[in-house]
Amino acid sequence: MSAPTDSPHPATAPIWPASPADEIALAPHPGAPRIRIHEGIAQLRLDRLAEHNRLDPADIDAMTLWFAQLAADPTIRALVITGTGERTFSSGYTLDAILSELDDRLERMLDALEALPFVTIAALNGSVYGGATDLALACDLRIGMAGCRMFMPAARFGLHYYAGGMRRYVSRLGLSAAKKLFLTAMTMECDEMLRIGFLTEVVAAEHFATRIGEYLVAVGQTEASAVRSMKRQLNHIAEGRFDELTMRAANRASMTSPQLRERLTRQLAGRKSR
Repeated sequence: MSAPTDSPHPATAPIWPASPADEIALAPHPGAPRIRIHEGIAQLRLDRLAEHNRLDPADIDAMTLWFAQLAADPTIRALVITGTGERTFSSGYTLDAILSELDDRLERMLDALEALPFVTIAALNGSVYGGATDLALACDLRIGMAGCRMFMPAARFGLHYYAGGMRRYVSRLGLSAAKKLFLTAMTMECDEMLRIGFLTEVVAAEHFATRIGEYLVAVGQTEASAVRSMKRQLNHIAEGRFDELTMRAANRASMTSPQLRERLTRQLAGRKSR
């Protein structure tokens, strides 16, 4: 378990989380997620504290539309998804919806989240359950608050999980961990979540906001076009779609890009001035 001490890119301002006064509702229905976009950072906060920040079908529709808008915006550098409070990130899809409105909307929304071209971070402010575990897995990074837990109850309900979620579980966590979570529905504690790769990092509650901010500062110092290209190819590799020719072409294009030349020229100039 780790807490932030030194960082090569320390956050100089509290760029996360957004103040509630700066957020707006993603949609007009009650309990809709709250969002904010500021200086290239998009933030989404699930906001049903009394119901463990569950998701309902109206949330899914609104999030799908918003993700499409973000994907088309070249100024977005990162998206952070979190929940309200310090107990639960999200309990996943509402049980009523599983009974009456279960279709492929959740899967399509999470596939769209996974495919976003910029860095996505699940800031797990608490425990994560059910379909919300796949929401977290669809993000590039998962930063967990110390003490969080997870479980996948599909087998308890008699539900065969959808294809995209099972693919993400196996590609992110490996077959053994995916089988444990899906086939036993056992609760997994924070340390094991870190060990199997569900969590990128575990952070104490008092350092949580600072650490998310440090990630966002670091992302802001990268070259967006290189990040977008490498994210796409890394996802393809994880899915077994290794395309060496495409990757080599992307490498060659970056080697002659004005962005690379400008950044290296600045770095060399900085060294000479020391």
